[in-house]
Amino acid sequence: MSMSMSMSMSISMDDDSNHKPQKKEQDKEHVLTVLESLKRASKDLQHLPSFIARSPEPAITAILELGSEIDAALDSVPGLSELSKLLSDLKSVLDELEKSQGLGLVPLIRRQASYYRVWRIAWEIEAQAQGYLDKEIVLNLMRTLSRSDCREDAKLKALAAFEDRVEQGFHMGLQDLILKSKVFSVLESKLCDPDCPQAVRECSASAIVALVKFNRNVFVGLVLMGPTVGALVSIGSCRSIRALSSLVRLIRSPLIDEMYAHGEITRIAKLLESQDYDTQISSLECVCEIAYYGRKEVVEAILDNGIVERLMELQRSEDDERHSPFGSCVVRFAVQVEVGEGLTQQEKREMKTEILRRVKEASVSEAEAASISAEVLWGSSPLSF
Repeated sequence: MSMSMSMSMSISMDDDSNHKPQKKEQDKEHVLTVLESLKRASKDLQHLPSFIARSPEPAITAILELGSEIDAALDSVPGLSELSKLLSDLKSVLDELEKSQGLGLVPLIRRQASYYRVWRIAWEIEAQAQGYLDKEIVLNLMRTLSRSDCREDAKLKALAAFEDRVEQGFHMGLQDLILKSKVFSVLESKLCDPDCPQAVRECSASAIVALVKFNRNVFVGLVLMGPTVGALVSIGSCRSIRALSSLVRLIRSPLIDEMYAHGEITRIAKLLESQDYDTQISSLECVCEIAYYGRKEVVEAILDNGIVERLMELQRSEDDERHSPFGSCVVRFAVQVEVGEGLTQQEKREMKTEILRRVKEASVSEAEAASISAEVLWGSSPLSF
């Protein structure tokens, strides 16, 4: 009898121990949802048209109702004490507003002072909520990517959440979190890991692009010094080359010079021969970006890799050029060179002459040579492609 009771108590204790972490995680998820709502409500309160024309009391009450859920989670979710204090201050201001009703000068002055305090507290609540959410996004990303047993979809979700937050624009507090957590190094390691699922590597690349947009002064140097570009070319997929095109647009000549020095431009041009149609398209876009920003040596290297000949083959193979990404791709490349930023006017004329020579040599008929040469000679706006 006593053995049976002992076993029953042991099972019950095991159930409790298994239930507690799950309950804690559920509490945190609920708090994160509440914090998102609290952040939006605080922002709305700050942007009320006029506290004189429209009373802030209903908006304050809505925030305090959300705050009651924060208070309930104080024991299970750490880091919310400052937010709880701000909500308490807001409750005090609401009490003061209710006591300062009246039409006299003194009540009016008191209300205006209280309104200013409401605005300031609402701003601080929004900042605190955003700071907590940012911390959770970064910690979740680091925790998820560092675990080998974590599912691929969980990693993709964490990467997407991080990228979405970073793309909202620069924020000093978020940047401090990113730098202290060494997020860039972790993203780069995942991008360069051949054993990592390709989707995770590609999403890591997108997150790196988002970081460069977030603050070029900080993250451009890390891209230039690291293996990011080589890894993107090695993956050789549509998404990885599109990420590389984005980096070329953001960093321009410094990145192109690094790519040229390490032979990456030749490898990108080779991807035009890929069996994957989307990869061919993204490679064309990347080559055109490089041609726009690249120096003379870079454009010459692209031409020496047979880019004109390959583009003519692709253009020739399309059934309907008008609706094809490779329709008029030779002139598209030529226009990028002609209107680009990397060449002098003299160099542009030289490159145009070289492109025309290669078009003539690669043409299968005089009619084809005449048609494409005319397009290259007279040009066309890049916006039309």
